Amino acid sequence: MAAGMGSRYGGIKQIEPVGLSGEAIMDYSVYDALRAGFGRIVFIIRREIEADIREFIGGRFEGRAEVRYAYQERDMPPGRTKPWGTAHAVLCARSEAVSPFTVINADDFYGRDAFRVMARYLESPDRDTADFAMAGYRLGNTLSEHGSVSRGICTVDPEGFLVSIEEHLQIEKTRRGIVSRSGDSETSLTGGETVSMNMFGFTPRIFPLLEREFSLFLENRGDDPAAECYIPAVVGTLVSSGEARVRVLPSSASWFGVTYQADKAVVQEGIRRLVRAGEYPERLW
Repeated sequence: MAAGMGSRYGGIKQIEPVGLSGEAIMDYSVYDALRAGFGRIVFIIRREIEADIREFIGGRFEGRAEVRYAYQERDMPPGRTKPWGTAHAVLCARSEAVSPFTVINADDFYGRDAFRVMARYLESPDRDTADFAMAGYRLGNTLSEHGSVSRGICTVDPEGFLVSIEEHLQIEKTRRGIVSRSGDSETSLTGGETVSMNMFGFTPRIFPLLEREFSLFLENRGDDPAAECYIPAVVGTLVSSGEARVRVLPSSASWFGVTYQADKAVVQEGIRRLVRAGEYPERLW
């Protein structure tokens, strides 16, 4: 998913260079996906950034894998400028996602292990049932030092299945610890909670469910110019209603993200450490 506005970052963060040879975060995601066994890449983008994304992708991935594009588009009501959210983004790729697939954010670094465990899960999914998967990360390892972030906090049963997922839109580190804010209320968190980073494993069985939930979202919140329909929220609804099961796949991989400009240096240092450790070559392509 590469259609985000990047309003807090202040630019097209999906193609911001962070690697030793100018690679963007999505370079590492594609590299990890290919060596895990994935062979088709669908970039979900907006028309406004199409030229930049295509120029970036053309010399890197086309020729190494089948590359396709989907466009996150829909008529906007007066006052709305931002896309409709991650659930709508996945729905826009319906015609391209014809086999089991994983969903990721273009501006999040998920790590080799996350792609490995997801690829293993998707090798033999049940296509007739709504059995899906999610990569699980430790909350404390996914926060920014420079401002608040949105995270889906998960409850997982002893068998490793998702029980619930709650979207927290403003989590940040403070002098008093990690807190989640919503309006005037504040909830303390430990940092050990399992969170969703929008890395899900789906089969095409997800699409009619997404279509229904997005339609309900539009009925209830379509007039709110700031409201978005998030994948974690949809997945949580499907799990709570018993319509889907989601296996949580714990990942030992390092996670990095660029929500704010100041995060870039942290990501660059993290990638340098992984290169020194032999996880990645200095030049990917």
